[in-house]
Amino acid sequence: MFGELNKVALREIWPHEASDFTPWLADNIGELGKSLGMDLELTEQEASVGDFSLDILAKDLGSSKSVIIENQLTQTDHDHLGKLLTYAAGFNASIVIWVSEAIREEHRQALDWLNQRTDSETSFFGVVVEVIKIDDSKPAFNFKLVASPNEWQKNKKRQSQSASISTKGERYRNYFQSLIDTLRDKYRFTSARAGQPQNWYSFSSGSSGITYGANFAQDGKARAELYIGVGEQVKNKYIFDELQKMKNEIEVELGEALSWERLDNGIASRIALYTNGSIDDADSELEAVKSWHIDKLLKLKTVFSKKIRPLSVIARSM
Repeated sequence: MFGELNKVALREIWPHEASDFTPWLADNIGELGKSLGMDLELTEQEASVGDFSLDILAKDLGSSKSVIIENQLTQTDHDHLGKLLTYAAGFNASIVIWVSEAIREEHRQALDWLNQRTDSETSFFGVVVEVIKIDDSKPAFNFKLVASPNEWQKNKKRQSQSASISTKGERYRNYFQSLIDTLRDKYRFTSARAGQPQNWYSFSSGSSGITYGANFAQDGKARAELYIGVGEQVKNKYIFDELQKMKNEIEVELGEALSWERLDNGIASRIALYTNGSIDDADSELEAVKSWHIDKLLKLKTVFSKKIRPLSVIARSM
């Protein structure tokens, strides 16, 4: 009635760590992020740290915090633990992820100790990659979270540091926490799990450097946007200009006019929608803004998702 579940050694799938496993992990960084409750975006593979080379440098879109990822095809060892700490210091990383076939108990304890001893803005994760087959089926992978921050400890530290976060900051955190919870649980729009005390939150588009965003501007307006920031100005302006050529088609599909903001004096560009809204509004008014943000973000993704991917590929080859 049931097939036999078999575990596959990672080297049967990826013979070489640097040339096979690391590129695959970079391509599937979104899936890794889901296992951690983050929207992760690739920044660079084989990023240099002095004489060493970090496997993957990434970014948590929701907080813009730098993320370092060290991976290995075998069980964890002391050599990689030392590299992990070296890279964390070299990139001033806030999020540190160790991916391996198995995590030795002493290394899990080391990650737990680091989470207990570091400040509330630094997090260490240990993730095991499992590859399984049922009988002669195709192999399937799974990211299994083995070590992560002790949230009670981190929350206690946040409470002790709460004086440094303004009342407005807490209102932003609460607003975006509610927003991302709804987008994640009801619409599967994001993997993010932690709101931040800031006036914006970014979400993955599936194309590195291009994000969907929910913001509060300083002029009493709330904004939903497609943000184009792939790196160099010329690449961003190329993507924006190509999308603007499709302006009529896009706005008909969206059902309303957009604000096309090339931002000639800046590196990035944006395409946005606005409504009245401030974080200082009454809770009932903020609930209406939240509903507006959700509606517009879903529509922006529906309209732009297939259009930005080929343009992003072209821009990166320029």
